[in-house]
Amino acid sequence: MIFTPHGKHLIAGAWVSGAGRFRSEPAQGAGFEFSTGTVAQVDLAAQAAEEAFWSFGWSTRDERAVFLETIADEIEARAEAITEIGSSETGLPAARLQGERGRTTGQLRLFASHIRKGDYLDRRHDAALPERQPLPRPDLKLVERPIGPVAVFGASNFPLAFSTAGGDTAAALAAGCPVVVKGHSAHPGTGEIIAEAVHAAITRCGIHPGVFSLIQGGNREVGAALVQHPLIKAVGFTGSLAGGRALFDLCAARPEPIPFFGELGSVNPMFILPEAARARAEALGTGWAASLTMGAGQFCTNPGIAVVVDGADADRLVGAMKEALAKTGPQTMLTDGIAKAYRDGQARFQVRNSVKPLYETESGGRQASPNLYETTGDQFLADHTLSEEVFGPLALVVRVESLAAMQRLARGFEGQLTATIHMDEGDTEAAKALLPVLERKAGRVLVNGFPTGVEVADAMVHGGPYPASTNFGATSVGTLSIRRFLRPVSYQNLPDALIPADFKA
Repeated sequence: MIFTPHGKHLIAGAWVSGAGRFRSEPAQGAGFEFSTGTVAQVDLAAQAAEEAFWSFGWSTRDERAVFLETIADEIEARAEAITEIGSSETGLPAARLQGERGRTTGQLRLFASHIRKGDYLDRRHDAALPERQPLPRPDLKLVERPIGPVAVFGASNFPLAFSTAGGDTAAALAAGCPVVVKGHSAHPGTGEIIAEAVHAAITRCGIHPGVFSLIQGGNREVGAALVQHPLIKAVGFTGSLAGGRALFDLCAARPEPIPFFGELGSVNPMFILPEAARARAEALGTGWAASLTMGAGQFCTNPGIAVVVDGADADRLVGAMKEALAKTGPQTMLTDGIAKAYRDGQARFQVRNSVKPLYETESGGRQASPNLYETTGDQFLADHTLSEEVFGPLALVVRVESLAAMQRLARGFEGQLTATIHMDEGDTEAAKALLPVLERKAGRVLVNGFPTGVEVADAMVHGGPYPASTNFGATSVGTLSIRRFLRPVSYQNLPDALIPADFKA
């Protein structure tokens, strides 16, 4: 199946264009013309979403589950075309996109199963106590209800799983919230074909067409208008710290502030304890290199920093890491802008006396090659720049003089998506001392693994304290993410005929 984008927005069931145009910049193949979104189109989409909410927000859980499953079916029906356009736009290999497509359809079906069970509704009932003294207690029932239309921003590094019909969209639709997607200009054709799949599912299921709209990128005013629109009640975002913080501030400055659920990035530190380093330094170095360079390092869970006690075992770790990196050739990055940001990030390291290069390369154009640097614990704590994310395959080894120094350094980290402990049995006491610190710093704590790869499951947390995310109590991956788009409502002394069906079923 050959897919040729038509370059239009999907708003309330209609494919529409406008005067403004932008051209995609694919990693390979021809670019296409796409309509640039406008503030007026944002308003139309938001109004349609609000109108759809009056029916979709009160639909049954089974109706929404069938809708989610139908979206998954429609995506799979376009599998080959999605891989073709996605690979062209992003440069990602076909196998990676096929896996990401499976994750996308899998999480849609997972949410369908999750809402059918109904546990997420957190139903509570305090029966009336009319004889209680000194005052009677009324009958109280509580259930989680959808909040209203949600804005979702597509992510550059996951054109499927974190974009048009990705995790944020799936969670919002499962909750009963219509969605307005701001497509990412790095992969507009991929966004368009996924929107076609959602539109087909809307038609098959007979749902109000305002339940989903896609407005293509190309204009920053569109993003600002979307988060500031009075009918939008929450925002899901995956992207850069600077872009996310700007949108977060706009949400907070609204006459009616709304929650901004932004996943903004992380350096994902790993702490290699002495016995683990002694037993398997070479394996850890090789494994770290593979995790660091996976997908050209363009994962928010990319392990950018390893902390290890200085000595011969640290030398072995570094030696294995360098050897593995030397076998990794240049890789294509998602956009020219991301490639430039990677080179700029490397330049920050090259001008600092606080680090020394261990394995240094040059990257050009849209290609990225791995780099490895080293510093001491004291120098790391004195130079905040060293703890800032470089999006790509750049890593930093931090050598500390003792476990106590490792503990001090751990306390100096900002919020992270993940933190990893590499340990053997003899490291248990050191790990026990480190764990309370890492719990405060990260949303997910791993032992003897690498953080790249986020399981879509009930117990997953993909979030963390700022600046990893803007809401430390939320996750953007897993079924718990549905809570972002719900709010508890308490019903006092309502007759059964008025109680929401979700409370009863």
